[in-house]
Amino acid sequence: TCPQCHRSASLDQRGLRGFQRNRLLEAIVQRYQQGRAAAAAAAKCQLCDRSPPEPAAVLCEQCEVLYCAACQLRCHPARGPFAKHRLVPPPSHPGAPGGCGDGGKGAGGGRKLPTCAEHDLENYSMYCVSCRSPVCYQCLEEGKHGKHDVKPLGAMWKQHKAQLSQALNGVSDKAKEAKEFLVQLKNLLQQIQENGLDYEACLVAQCDALVDALTRQKAKLLTKVTKEREHKLKVVWDQINHCTLKLRQSTGLMEYCLEVIKENDPSGFLQISDALIKRVQVSQEQWVKGALEPKVSAEFDLTLDSEPLLQSIHQLDFIQMKFPVTVPPVPLLQLEKCCTRNNSVTLAWRMPPLTHNPVEGYILELDDGDGGQFREVYVGKETLCTIDGLHFNSTYNARVKAFNSSGVGPYSKMVILQTSDVAWFTFDPSSAHRDIVLSNDNQTATCNSYDDRVVLGTAAFSKGVHYWEMHVDRYDNHPDPAFGIARINVVKDMMLGKDDKAWAMYVDNNRSWFMHCNSHTNRTEGGVSKGATVGVLLDLNKHNLTFYINGQQQGPPAFENIEGVFMPALSLNRNVQVSLLQFS
Repeated sequence: TCPQCHRSASLDQRGLRGFQRNRLLEAIVQRYQQGRAAAAAAAKCQLCDRSPPEPAAVLCEQCEVLYCAACQLRCHPARGPFAKHRLVPPPSHPGAPGGCGDGGKGAGGGRKLPTCAEHDLENYSMYCVSCRSPVCYQCLEEGKHGKHDVKPLGAMWKQHKAQLSQALNGVSDKAKEAKEFLVQLKNLLQQIQENGLDYEACLVAQCDALVDALTRQKAKLLTKVTKEREHKLKVVWDQINHCTLKLRQSTGLMEYCLEVIKENDPSGFLQISDALIKRVQVSQEQWVKGALEPKVSAEFDLTLDSEPLLQSIHQLDFIQMKFPVTVPPVPLLQLEKCCTRNNSVTLAWRMPPLTHNPVEGYILELDDGDGGQFREVYVGKETLCTIDGLHFNSTYNARVKAFNSSGVGPYSKMVILQTSDVAWFTFDPSSAHRDIVLSNDNQTATCNSYDDRVVLGTAAFSKGVHYWEMHVDRYDNHPDPAFGIARINVVKDMMLGKDDKAWAMYVDNNRSWFMHCNSHTNRTEGGVSKGATVGVLLDLNKHNLTFYINGQQQGPPAFENIEGVFMPALSLNRNVQVSLLQFS
């Protein structure tokens, strides 16, 4: 039984040779063999004096000549003008079988049409659906396939090819899903690594907090022990001093009484004996019971029960919990990464460690720079965002919140960002036309093309009054450079002002014109030359644009009623070089 088509066949005297031939596999093998034969057919050296020429070793892509090893060393050394030539292995011989000189007769049109296995003179023309095999007309006439469902061979060939293509599309989709899944797994690896480091840092912090708490409690307990010791010492010393005083008094009284007893004068003895007896009795009464016992014990009545705490420490371990999915917690703004540049602000944030609730994205909000209402400026999964085109000399408040399928979390703390007082900018290499050439830290611009190309500044203006000057470093053959302002999406392969995204003054060596939407207005005498200075005054408080040449206003205010966000702009060709001078 065939493992592919699951049909059973009985072997005759031919044995395995009696199986139906797999013509498709034979064609594939034939194409493979022809390809190997073409690769094996070596190209010949085109400069050899030998007959026949030596096989080529390299092909020079610049010279388009095949060289053998000896001719390459002699005629094409890797030095001098040939040093930059690229030598590659020679291609397959064009006359080899299956190559471009084969006239297309490879595994395609030159192959003999297959004939019926049972009728050698008949070609396959029909397909038996029941037997799932191609047949000829004679097979149908003999009756073997007469009652079977038979269809034209070409139609079934196209149908099965379409089915195979459809199945391949399904496999291709699954393969694409598998690739995306692999990317997801690789991202998961990185996330696991990052989360592992966060958990390690959090665990160290928690253990350090426990150690700090234990250290503080130890200090409190030591203070209690010190106070108890000092109290006992004070009581004992007081008792020692008191007992010493009484003992001294009793000893003196005893010595005096002994001297009195030694006297032989009865009248003198009786004169003081009553008083003396009373003094001795009073002194004896002072030594009452307990007077000669210590008031405190040497033992400390303090017992620290640390056993429960030790057990808790030994039992300290992680717990596995299934946390319910709720809204994300408050994001933490990373103030060390938040900054401003000109009229752009950059903010960065992160989620607190050990955050169990999933985060699907973030919403960044910014006010209007005047303490007004907040507006959304970014919604997405990134944790770093730069907002351009803000007002200069303005104070902005920013906040961020996270969201997931359960809803939107609380806002973060607000961060206050101050934009620059004065605009400072250079020419922007990232948005300039590819023919623009920048130098001098992107403050000088020229062009490789004879056609006009546009370059923008790195700052964007939407409010206030701004003035900048440009110096004409080079001016050859009377070109028409254009100076002005533009939107970020201005067309950059033609003169500034020819579309509706730019407002410009273009000028030659004698006169100037204002241009917007390819409309030329206000021709004014006075042009530029090498060393000239062109000034641009953008007043967004009055919404107009004015130009200056060498400090003198060039014509009336060029444009009025302009509103929005504008960037400094310049168009020039290879005959002009311009440098930025000053800003205000």
